[in-house]
Amino acid sequence: MLDLLKPPILAFQEFFLLTGRTFRNLFRKPHYVDDITIQMDIIGVGSLPIVMLTGFFAGAVMALQMSRALNQYGATDQVGQIVSITLAREMGPVLTALLVAGRNASGMASELGSMKVTEQIDAMRALGTDPVQKLVKPRLVATAIVLPLLTIIADFVGMFGGWVVACPMLNLTTSSQYWSMAWRSLEYNDIAQGLIKPFVFAIVIALVGCFYGLRTTGGTQGVGLATTKAVVVASVWVFVLTFFIGKFFVSL
Repeated sequence: MLDLLKPPILAFQEFFLLTGRTFRNLFRKPHYVDDITIQMDIIGVGSLPIVMLTGFFAGAVMALQMSRALNQYGATDQVGQIVSITLAREMGPVLTALLVAGRNASGMASELGSMKVTEQIDAMRALGTDPVQKLVKPRLVATAIVLPLLTIIADFVGMFGGWVVACPMLNLTTSSQYWSMAWRSLEYNDIAQGLIKPFVFAIVIALVGCFYGLRTTGGTQGVGLATTKAVVVASVWVFVLTFFIGKFFVSL
């Protein structure tokens, strides 16, 4: 029984050690601004098309599925409120985080894993460069900056997708009423959730991707295994964290 518990406990310990070293290096020079900018371009701009596409259809599907239920109660004018609250609180942050986890956590794990198995990271240490500061910190900072921005874009595009279905397609309500209900229904609590969640998700996604990349062993097969683990673990943590953060805001 103890032999079964040792590997996950050891991995958990190593993950928190990596997290501590990364946060400690956030305030140390050099900051590698060029690397941060490159990662922001890869993570943010590279993920923008798929985030916008997913956000649009998330809002459209929500409006489409709610149309029947709202028609039964004569409350079709509430479709804008339902779409905006659902996107701002849950769907926008979670879907965006899952897309970034699938696209970028895997990329981080495979990139760092390839460097690990080809001994580039050992060479970096031999030259006096801290791999955590050079490789992990730029990815963490870049993800923490761009993921909330991607979430805001996904929320707005999702509201637009809901409008396309609710107004031109199904004539559930007027355009002015849809947008009025969508904006007026959002409170500071909803906006806070919509910004805090992606920020926390970004930290976890970046750290998980880098963690499994730096732990890669076994050549190219190990790189593939590390990539798979990074995506799965990051996605699971997104759902776990959204529950606890949502529970915290509900209790407020």
